[in-house]
Amino acid sequence: MVTSGTWSSIGAAIESEESTFRTRQARSLELTREAREYLAGGVASSRQSTAPHPFWVDRGVGSRIWDQDGNEFVDLHGGHGAMLVGHSHPAIVRAGAERLGLGTHFGQPVPDAIVVARNLSERFGLPQWRFNSSGTEATHDAVRLMRAITGRRILLKTEGGYHGHHESVLVSLSNSGDELGPVSRPASPLSGAGVLREFADWTRVVPWNDLGVLESVLEECGDDVAGIIVEPILMNFGMVRPDPGYLEGVRALTRRYGCLLAYDEVKSGLVVDPGGATALLGVRPDIVCLAKAFGGGIACGAIGGTSEVGEFIASGKYLQIGTFNGNPLHMAMSRAALTEVLTPQAYATTYARTESLARTLGELLSASGRPGYVDSIGAKGMITFAPHRVATYRDFLSVNQEIGRLHWLFQHNRGVFMPPWGAGQPWLVSVQHTDEDLDLVAGNFEELVARMPKH
Repeated sequence: MVTSGTWSSIGAAIESEESTFRTRQARSLELTREAREYLAGGVASSRQSTAPHPFWVDRGVGSRIWDQDGNEFVDLHGGHGAMLVGHSHPAIVRAGAERLGLGTHFGQPVPDAIVVARNLSERFGLPQWRFNSSGTEATHDAVRLMRAITGRRILLKTEGGYHGHHESVLVSLSNSGDELGPVSRPASPLSGAGVLREFADWTRVVPWNDLGVLESVLEECGDDVAGIIVEPILMNFGMVRPDPGYLEGVRALTRRYGCLLAYDEVKSGLVVDPGGATALLGVRPDIVCLAKAFGGGIACGAIGGTSEVGEFIASGKYLQIGTFNGNPLHMAMSRAALTEVLTPQAYATTYARTESLARTLGELLSASGRPGYVDSIGAKGMITFAPHRVATYRDFLSVNQEIGRLHWLFQHNRGVFMPPWGAGQPWLVSVQHTDEDLDLVAGNFEELVARMPKH
């Protein structure tokens, strides 16, 4: 239901919604100012710094969170897509509490590690696993493993793809169009301060969904290509599926040129399918990287690999180590998430809700006559405000960022917390969301499109 008149412009709408944001979250602003004395930028991570100011949380239960001002939100942000289990799930709380009483860190293996590794092996079809503590650590291991196993130097990655914040992959991440070079031979622009040009020189960039360019790069320098790392479903600039036959083609080319294929499933793993995009799309890599959703809400990470990859690690040729790898608390909460919470019935219900929400939002957007489309895969969904489907990073550069920003603010001010980068990051429906939660999202969106200016 429309509660106010149409805005004069998108800019005016953003200004109005930012004013409402500040009024509703005065305590968050106070905490930000206080934090700046001790925390760089007033936050614990750069990704927590969002305009008009950071959003400070108090607690979360089920599908909802509460901020420090007492405002209640349906949570579709999901801790950057990690909280597929929802907040404070009884099984997760019980597993964590029991483990806390028994000790949380010994630097030695615990039996839960076998349970978790077996479960992941069954889901992803890869037999050998090791644990770490984050998605960045997982992709770092994958890159180094590909180089160690092949004895080659060059890493391939897709344009605009995000794979953590280590040097080999902070290349062609969120760069402007004039830095990208020709489509037929993309450049490898640096995407972060402190990254040496020498690192980027060993990372070659290829466009997503373009087998021709990939093959030409492999033809040119295939004897020195260690492997390619890709998100099998891109989730850094919207949510972009592979074209039919693309991943099959990538797999065939890596085998022809003797290099390895690593999937970064930090965002898609366990979320788009119980076995991630690996199971959903049916093209198996040599290495898969996981984090976020399988940890049950705690810092987590893992790499899975073929028998050959596992043997290379087991032989001691590759040193895969970490003080907190496979720590008891991580393993206990992951075990509970994988065996008690993320069940076939929970997946079926959650996926049905996500699909229903996406369908409703798509119908509202279509009826409004505004350019854009809505997509969902598993528990993830995305509204893209563009007149065409995004297939590559270069397509994404034309997406209307202002409308994405307005949508985030509008939902936030009416009790829905979505990913702050509304134009680029999918939202997540957890196993604890209800139809009532998603009705609120749809109702807010209906009001938004009705109030937006026609021009």
